[in-house]
Amino acid sequence: MPEMMQSMDIAFPHLGIYLHHVPKTFSIFGFPIAFYGVIIGCGMLLGVFLAARMAKVMGVQEDHVWDAALWLIVCSVIGARLYYVAFSWDLYREDPISILYIRNGGLAIYGGVIAGFTTLAVYVKIKKENYFRFADTLVFGLVCGQIIGRWGNFTNREAFGDYTNSLFAMRLPMDMVRQNEITAKIAAHIAAGSNYIQVHPTFLYESLWNLMLLCLMLLYVRHRKFDGEMMLFYLGGYGIGRFSLSSFAQISFACREPGLRYLSFWVFLFLSVPYWQISIYEGKRSLNIL
Repeated sequence: MPEMMQSMDIAFPHLGIYLHHVPKTFSIFGFPIAFYGVIIGCGMLLGVFLAARMAKVMGVQEDHVWDAALWLIVCSVIGARLYYVAFSWDLYREDPISILYIRNGGLAIYGGVIAGFTTLAVYVKIKKENYFRFADTLVFGLVCGQIIGRWGNFTNREAFGDYTNSLFAMRLPMDMVRQNEITAKIAAHIAAGSNYIQVHPTFLYESLWNLMLLCLMLLYVRHRKFDGEMMLFYLGGYGIGRFSLSSFAQISFACREPGLRYLSFWVFLFLSVPYWQISIYEGKRSLNIL
């Protein structure tokens, strides 16, 4: 592997993979379009298709899934952006208008999930649907979107982890990443005379974790015992995975201050507690213990 990398290159040295000129954008009639946005959009679209397919299994009207999709996507993107900005305010303090530049990256999944579930509560109230059954349907689309959407972080060179020299170590040119995401540990391992950082490819770890989670959800769905169980499955599975990655790879996401790094885990744990209680209650009732 070369000691100096071209600005648009990405490398996985221990896997013998060197990718030349991985662009962040492409042009159509001279108008620049970010791959980040295209990948996120594809993830959303395929997620809605999957949720619509799952509607019959869940006993939800497919038309209602499509109707809800637009509201959920818009509100979730707004929530994801606001969450990211709230914990990265130093990046926007001097130029608040840049908050609107979503095409440059900067979406936090937790803000999107919280906004999405809140929007869903209003929608099902209007449509007179069962909230938990509808949420069970949508989480399949949500995790599908996350599997694909994480690759937007790859093209944007963001949300990577701390320094590593493991098998999956990824090298990125320093001039292509935000300087505030280069931790002291990463900086300490920058080789003399080189122009790259070497980090955990956490986008890959999370994408693979979510793929495994989706497969488990698809295998389990026909054995569910009560409405809301698949939502619980998702919240618990994703929360555990994200917390593990935060501990293992120290994801360079939004903030690195002690305590705040694990905020997402506590949010998901807080959201999951009521559903664990429901799960225990329903399990006992099905066994005639209660």
